[in-house]
Amino acid sequence: MKTDLLNQALTLPNGTVLRNRLAKAAMSETLATYDNRPTPELVELYRRWGSSGLGMILTGNVMIDRRALGEPGNVAIEDETDLPVLRQWAQAAMQQGAAVWVQLNHPGKQSAKGLNTYNLAPSAVPFREDMAALFETPREATPSEIQNIIERFGRSAAICKKAGFSGVQIHGAHGYLVSQFLSPHHNRRSDEWGGSLENRWRFVLAVYTEIRRQVGPDFPVGIKLNSTDFQRGGFTEEESIETIRALADAGIDLIEISGGTYEAPGMGVNMQEPKKGSTLAREAYFLEFAEKVRAAVRVPLMVTGGFRTAAGMNAALSSGALDVVGLARLLAIDPDAPAALLQGRDSPQQVRPIITGLKAVDRMGVMEVWWYERQLKRIARGKSPRPDESGLSAFLKSALSGGWGTFRTRRLRAPG
Repeated sequence: MKTDLLNQALTLPNGTVLRNRLAKAAMSETLATYDNRPTPELVELYRRWGSSGLGMILTGNVMIDRRALGEPGNVAIEDETDLPVLRQWAQAAMQQGAAVWVQLNHPGKQSAKGLNTYNLAPSAVPFREDMAALFETPREATPSEIQNIIERFGRSAAICKKAGFSGVQIHGAHGYLVSQFLSPHHNRRSDEWGGSLENRWRFVLAVYTEIRRQVGPDFPVGIKLNSTDFQRGGFTEEESIETIRALADAGIDLIEISGGTYEAPGMGVNMQEPKKGSTLAREAYFLEFAEKVRAAVRVPLMVTGGFRTAAGMNAALSSGALDVVGLARLLAIDPDAPAALLQGRDSPQQVRPIITGLKAVDRMGVMEVWWYERQLKRIARGKSPRPDESGLSAFLKSALSGGWGTFRTRRLRAPG
């Protein structure tokens, strides 16, 4: 097995070259202002990652509509108002040669109760009973609202290009709006946007087409897509492979494979469950699915989740099942890890399950977001992360700040 595959360059279908095969996957930073503007803290956080040797950096989910936020402190890009700070953000991340793509997202129904005036989804499907207190039942989007969202994806992508970012990624995973349209559990429409798989993937293809129309053929466009929803009656592996075929035919440049939703996280929470020996040895959560995709279609693939060692990453690349190794949580506790990995050395830090001891909280897996957001904030402010921070302490502090953030966001949005 070759041991230097992480250092090899990768040429994407549109001719863009990534300098190596190591990427930072998206993590929610919540470092924007409460009226959703990018901040100097984001610039500094990405400057740190940009100096680590990564080949590609994906931002945390950037919203295309201020009326549809996933969390307080999300960046939203609707117009060119924040172009100067967006340019600083892009330049800071790219100054040492990394490609930097903005992940564009609409949360759909996955937004905490009280944050938005209302939440839209393909269909008015409520959350499961034990989560209904936190997430309200969404309203079914009208055809005109669907078209508006499609146009917003394109407009946001065009602004990202103007700001100097290297590309964009559509967030089509983890139960957000694009993922909801693909899932028969969440999408129960009877019009052209629902029903058959071809109708359910109509939305994501329309989003991709509109982005491509506004950014042109030479600007990279990728997508993060679920392998499966891990929900009964949800998006299946077979449907995912067929959707990937359609996206590849449409010209997508890179597909990142993931899985799960808020109701069935699949990736973060299952860190607490025993793993088969073969899974531990291969490290990556979605490597078997990547092999199935590779057998069905030729499109550059990125796999994120589970990677722990340089040897494991090189072995995955050597298998031919993927082209890019994605890292996320490790880079929140060791932002300099890429420099070591590219030299064949492992990070001294290891990702661990974040446990609060509160069963309802641990089942939802929210600390796999909130705890890491706290580490990102420390890095953004010039401090070192705290890999040993208590899960319970982090939960209490995050819940308090999240409640305040929701209140401030609604106040800033209120008329007058």
